[in-house]
Amino acid sequence: MSSCHLSLAKPEFYTQNFRVEAPESLPEAVLTPRRMGLIIVNAAAESSAALLGRSFTDPEEGAPALPVERVLVPASFGLVPHWVKSASDGRLRALKLVNAKIDNLTTGTAFRDAWLAGQRCIVPLQSFQVDDLRPGKPLPTRITRVDNQPMGAAGVWARWVGEDGEVIVSYALITINANAHALMNRYGQPGNDKAMPAILNEGAYDAWLNAKVNKAKEFLRPYPAEKLRANPVEKGRKQPPQQW
Repeated sequence: MSSCHLSLAKPEFYTQNFRVEAPESLPEAVLTPRRMGLIIVNAAAESSAALLGRSFTDPEEGAPALPVERVLVPASFGLVPHWVKSASDGRLRALKLVNAKIDNLTTGTAFRDAWLAGQRCIVPLQSFQVDDLRPGKPLPTRITRVDNQPMGAAGVWARWVGEDGEVIVSYALITINANAHALMNRYGQPGNDKAMPAILNEGAYDAWLNAKVNKAKEFLRPYPAEKLRANPVEKGRKQPPQQW
């Protein structure tokens, strides 16, 4: 499970790598459960209408699909399902709902509604963190691209509205099996299946956001091991390395 990831190091990365307007201020560098990060959604999708406070009109029959319109949305890490009865209950659940296993997207009660409603997103991140258990004591390890460029992870989002009007927008990272992955199969509990976030191909961002539900899982594939590297987190360091 990856319950920690790092947000993008520079505002211009959002524009250069994800073709969205750069945020006025960056989120916290280190994102752990219930911290506020940024996700990218398709503003043209019906599922995003309420999220963005827009109306949605179905295209006429036979008309081409609306082009994808990427927008950044602040969201809390760790899914708060729309059906929870209170904000406090949702925030407690969010601690354990940071990762959505691909096998649970259509069967698990926490993620099923969001997935079937097409509430998919891209999570821009500089790295994600896992524990290396091989030394015997957990060693926090950050996974980055070898070229230090940002990654776009596949995610699902939810919007919870309380009786008093409080709104919580949240997200979870989608994870896939990594048993056969040359790098990520080193991490996780011995004897258990290994997992990793589903990192999207840069050329597939729009297709992922706009895909039909029955086709969306086709984009959830292991990111090539040769394009990733692992670095132990320096003891006592809570912030990203200075070279960022």
